[in-house]
Amino acid sequence: MTTADMWFDPRCPWAWNASRWLLEVERVRDVRVRFHVMSLAVLNEGRDGLEEWYREWLKPGMGPVRVAVAAEQKFGNEVLRDLYTALGTRIHYDRAPIARELYVAALTEVGLPLELADAAESTDHDEALLASHHAGLEPVGEDLGTPTIHVTDHAGACNAFFGPVVAPIPRGEEAGRLWDGVLLVSGTDGFFELKRARTRRPIER
Repeated sequence: MTTADMWFDPRCPWAWNASRWLLEVERVRDVRVRFHVMSLAVLNEGRDGLEEWYREWLKPGMGPVRVAVAAEQKFGNEVLRDLYTALGTRIHYDRAPIARELYVAALTEVGLPLELADAAESTDHDEALLASHHAGLEPVGEDLGTPTIHVTDHAGACNAFFGPVVAPIPRGEEAGRLWDGVLLVSGTDGFFELKRARTRRPIER
């Protein structure tokens, strides 16, 4: 069994696509995915040159990550799998506003205590958030973001990379073939980047 650890910000549409792809990979390859929290708001804090629309988009960004980290701190890492799905479905498909109602609905769906929604406005779990954030990004470079994935092989070696940035979400064996290719190129010593212009919106349904 290969372990794939993915770091996500619940609001990032490209991370959402990558997470749904990884769940497809689980169906067709001997892979188990573990989810972890990072924050685009933390990543971009103090950065110059951000476009104004992106600065505005980042403003409510701490709420969802704080709720996710609070749930993980109280109930363990496994709760993030279903909670991320519940949050992400509402954010990316239902276009739910980033507000307490979003957190309550997601927590209700997965059977977690509703008081976890209070974490959105609290700094109590920020230390744990920062630790998770840096654990995910430091191996790939702090100028990158999410999706960030670490793959641990049978020998215990870790292959860490940013991406893939993909739309639409690959399904079935197509997801498996992308997984095989990503591991091939990212595991090549000295390989750093393969990129082309984005021609599709991230979320298509």
